[in-house]
Amino acid sequence: MPEGIEALRLRDPALHPVAEKVLSGVRLETADGLALYATRDLLGLGRLADHANTRRNGDRVFFSANQHINPTNVCVLRNTCTFCSFARMPREGGAYTRSLEEVFHEAEQARGMPTREFHIVGGLHPKLRLSYYTDMLRGLKERHPDVHIKALTAVEIAHLARIERCSERDVLVALKGAGLTSLPGGGAEVFSTAVRATIAERKLTGEEWIRVHRTAHELGIRTNCTMLYGHVETAADRVDHLAMLRALQDETGGFLTYIPLAYHPDHNELGEEMGRIGTATTGYEDLKNVAVARLFLDNVPHVKTHWPMVTPFLSQIALGFGCDDVEGTVVYERVYHEAGAHTQMHMPYLELVRLIRGAGKRPVERDSLYRAVREEFDDPPPEPTFRRGAGLPVVHAA
Repeated sequence: MPEGIEALRLRDPALHPVAEKVLSGVRLETADGLALYATRDLLGLGRLADHANTRRNGDRVFFSANQHINPTNVCVLRNTCTFCSFARMPREGGAYTRSLEEVFHEAEQARGMPTREFHIVGGLHPKLRLSYYTDMLRGLKERHPDVHIKALTAVEIAHLARIERCSERDVLVALKGAGLTSLPGGGAEVFSTAVRATIAERKLTGEEWIRVHRTAHELGIRTNCTMLYGHVETAADRVDHLAMLRALQDETGGFLTYIPLAYHPDHNELGEEMGRIGTATTGYEDLKNVAVARLFLDNVPHVKTHWPMVTPFLSQIALGFGCDDVEGTVVYERVYHEAGAHTQMHMPYLELVRLIRGAGKRPVERDSLYRAVREEFDDPPPEPTFRRGAGLPVVHAA
């Protein structure tokens, strides 16, 4: 661990005052965050973030044996969230809504392999009621009692509250009673009002997203937090977003991890308007966003790299830039693959172990709440075997 600034070998003098704060445990301010985004000394920034992470998490890198389930891609915001490639209108080609039995059928992939978490998100369906989701969660818990359920973004929670004409708290209480363990961090995008007017005009405001997560924390439901970067936002927008997350964490302590999400431009209106095809962000930007987050979010325990978005190779490098979580096995990831992600839709369990070890780190399998469940890997667990077409969406009239 560095004993002083000299050990960090910083090439950018603008990083020195920021590094002094980090080494002294002093909280960074907005100007510091802007300096971190402005620097071209990526390696120096990475060493500083790695120091901050090592001080907090040692050489441990977490991963989960998880399975993604997307019950529906029908969404009432289809025509206003210009960055999204997943959503469909009810009668649009490719729209689907699954019955509960179809959801339970896909979840059966968890049998015979070490799945510990279901990650459930979808669209804002105009007709699916809260009971559809509570019945889903109860059914999953009955069939897989030891698997945690991380389900529904803040946007989905608020949508259900509008449909049911009840409070967001009421929705969260019902979901928790049905088996909800935690909330994912999606739907945050970037909190800037101007940015949201461009990419997600009718979505929750930043303050409303914060309100849902605050309510979840008050109910004892831990949550994740995110930021979507690489589209129309500025560095100032990013820092303001991180500052709002940090402020809520000061208040509640309810965030488990922060995940920077790289925008993908394929098959969506924003990408067409920007004339982008393929990956919108560079590896340079991806690593910088991980490092800045680790340094600025001093009260969030973990920073996760989402390998389906940035590739396993870049995620491995991110482990030296302040990151301590590589996501998980991610069986059947669809949301980002619809937007042009070219990574595989599943990472074998032991490949995650090898990826972490290859970065000189110590792999730790975790549950949804970051409790270690396995740290020795000499006896490999079984890998899933997939039948042709198993678990793929079944298309129904919405």
